[in-house]
Amino acid sequence: MYYNYSYGVVTTAFVVVGLYMLFQGDGEAFNVGRFLEEVSPYAWANIGIGLCIGCSTIGAAWGIFLTGSSILGGGVRAPRIRTKNLISIIFCEVVAIYGVIIAIIFSAKLSPVPESQLYTQNNYYTGYALFWGGITVGFCNLICGISVGINGSGAALADAADPSLFVRILVIEIFSSVLGLFGLIIGLLVGGKALDMGAA
Repeated sequence: MYYNYSYGVVTTAFVVVGLYMLFQGDGEAFNVGRFLEEVSPYAWANIGIGLCIGCSTIGAAWGIFLTGSSILGGGVRAPRIRTKNLISIIFCEVVAIYGVIIAIIFSAKLSPVPESQLYTQNNYYTGYALFWGGITVGFCNLICGISVGINGSGAALADAADPSLFVRILVIEIFSSVLGLFGLIIGLLVGGKALDMGAA
C-alpha cells in the first residue's frame, strides 16, 4: 500500500512540474531525450558501478543475517550444525565478491577524456552499457543473496532437526546461488561490448 502512495506522489510531481513548464512557455525543456543526452556518460557509468557493488553487498549482508541468525538459533539445540552450515555464509559472501569483480572490470573502462571528446556515440554507449550492466548485476546479486540466505536458514534449521536433510537442502541452495552467477555473466556480456571511454 505504501508503494501505491509513493508512485502517486511521484506521478503527481511529474504532472505538476510538466504542466507548470508547459503553461510558462518552457514545455520543450521537459524532455527525457534531452536529459539522457545532457547527463555525462561518466555519471551513467559511475551510477551503474555504484549500484552494482552496493546492491551486491546489501544482498550478501541480508543473506548472512538470515542464515547466521538461524545457525545461531539452531546451534543452541544441535551444536554440531555450527561449522557445517558455514558453507551458507560462504555462498552469501560470494555474492558480494561477484559485485566487486564486475565493479573492477567496469571501472577499468573509465579513463579521462577531454570535455570536447566526451559526448560521442561510443562514450554514450559505454556509459549506458555500464549503467544497465551494473543495475542488472546488482539486482541479480541482491535477489541471489536473499534467496541464498532464506535457503541457508532452512538448511540450518532442517539440519538441526534431521541431519539427513542437510545435503538435500544444500542442493537447492546451490541452485539459488547460481542466480548471482547469471547476473555476473550478463554483466560481462554487456560490459564486454562497451569500448573504453575515449576510444576511437
